[in-house]
Amino acid sequence: MSTAAQALAEAAQPIHPPPTSFWRQYVFSIDHKVIAKQFLWAGLLFLLVGGTLAMLIRWQWAYPYRPVPVIGQLFLRENGGVIGPATYQQIFTTHGLIMIFFAVTPVLIGCFGNFLIPLMIGARDMAFPKLNMYSFWTFLLSQLLVLASFFTDLGSAGAGWTTYPPLSTNVGTPGPGQTLVVAAIFVTGVSSTMGAINYVTTVIRMRAPGMGYMRLPLTMWGLWLTAILNALFVPVLGSAALLLLLDRNFGTQFFVAGASAVRGGGDPILFQHLFWIFGHPEVYILILPAWGILGDVIPFFARKPHHWYKGTVWAMVIVTVLSAMVYGHHMFMTGMSPLLGEGFMLFTLLISAPSMVVVLNWALTLWRASIRFDTPMLFALATVFVFGVGGLTGLFLADISMDLYLHDTMFVVGHFHFTMAAASFIGAMTGVYFWFPKIFGRKLDERLGKAHFWFTFVGITLVFAGQLLAGYAGQQRRLFDPFQYTFIQGLRGLNRWTSFFAFALFAGQFIFVWNFFKTLFGKAVPAGENPWQVTTLEWTATGSPPPFHNFDRIPEVVRGPHEFSNPEVRRLTGRDFAGQSEVLPGSAGPALAAARG
Repeated sequence: MSTAAQALAEAAQPIHPPPTSFWRQYVFSIDHKVIAKQFLWAGLLFLLVGGTLAMLIRWQWAYPYRPVPVIGQLFLRENGGVIGPATYQQIFTTHGLIMIFFAVTPVLIGCFGNFLIPLMIGARDMAFPKLNMYSFWTFLLSQLLVLASFFTDLGSAGAGWTTYPPLSTNVGTPGPGQTLVVAAIFVTGVSSTMGAINYVTTVIRMRAPGMGYMRLPLTMWGLWLTAILNALFVPVLGSAALLLLLDRNFGTQFFVAGASAVRGGGDPILFQHLFWIFGHPEVYILILPAWGILGDVIPFFARKPHHWYKGTVWAMVIVTVLSAMVYGHHMFMTGMSPLLGEGFMLFTLLISAPSMVVVLNWALTLWRASIRFDTPMLFALATVFVFGVGGLTGLFLADISMDLYLHDTMFVVGHFHFTMAAASFIGAMTGVYFWFPKIFGRKLDERLGKAHFWFTFVGITLVFAGQLLAGYAGQQRRLFDPFQYTFIQGLRGLNRWTSFFAFALFAGQFIFVWNFFKTLFGKAVPAGENPWQVTTLEWTATGSPPPFHNFDRIPEVVRGPHEFSNPEVRRLTGRDFAGQSEVLPGSAGPALAAARG
């Protein structure tokens, strides 16, 4: 590695003085670390909102027509605290939309993407700092639009989280609430596209000297591939939302049934195509960052290199490519051509192969490892389990003959909650516990963290397993009162117990809330520079928390991200790990260190 490369990197990213005013430091900041915290706060707040809506759904399935305690008296007074059919439609619609677009996305992608990308590749900031700021404030506008929808005359959106026409037209769901939510989807799509452009450019153009693609931490691969998918497919969803807004407000007929006979256009199935062209890559948009986090956290706490690192990278790349070719399995019931349906079924089954390569590499990394069962590792192992269950249940839905029976049942709900909700949420918690010391300079309490883990892992498994069982027994989704059907009445006990588990899961999250605020504002001991004793640049080449410019000197990367249990490193340093830019004692500089690494 040449001195010229180092000088060029320093010249391209000069150190700028930090802002001095309060507004530029903490509100309209262009510092990627502050913007990451803003996304974190916004996402955690909406996790609370979305989780509360989930509890209302579970209450309705456990005790239909009975008043909701506390919340019912506050927000459902006109119905005596009882959830009515129209209110129920709005609850499950906004629950799905909030959890996907406005809660998990800002934590996994907005927070971790912004905070980690420059630090893990050795850059001083994002490629476009002002665009980064605009991305957050655009996203915040979308959240405000969602909140505003709850205060309109006819309530919020009620057309389901997929917002299919004709249900999402003015005829199916009148009122401004649905319009505001569709507008929020368009606005958050604009925010995601801005962020994606920034992420992709930063990884390509601003890696430190020596940071080749095959030396990137797997977290970077997950976030970078996610950004590529966002850049390609979020505009498709934005286009669908914009056309739907035109239909609702300006009399166009892009998605109006029968319009083709009147004006030569219009088809509600067109919206489904546009939605799922984005919608299935969205599954991987949410899971790839979690895969990347696991790809680093597992070897970090197993104290050994990631098994077949390059195989995992290529498997993630293949999954990214195939994710654009499988969306049709959501539309097997729309009258799709059988030949086309078989093609989508084949690709959906094929995408399981690289996914299993990733999971098997995690398992082989754990094999004969010296595992440290700290809280981040517990959440990482739980993510592997719930994603495995979600992936296996997805094979049933990929098969056309099975999907004909299971489509639109609670089995589908259980499957995508295991993959999108459980794996993404628990993966996000893995990252929160692991990088909290880097973000805030303090370490979350381990005892409270492990209590939170057991409530979360056991609760989330039991809740979504209950959904799978109810769906396999034939219970349809989206029903206000499933038990009005005689054949479902026998599932009343299962639904009630599943709701009990959900209430316990929700209550367990307040352990995390207590731990979070106690650590942040209480008398916590500083975490230190590298509390987990790991190898990547954010832990080994800068402070905790990092300064405004991240690195006093841009690091020179000399090895990969998982240098553990190397006897030569132990002999020279007395440790079982070496940082990515660390020059070992007795070496003649980065070139020799690279040769040894």
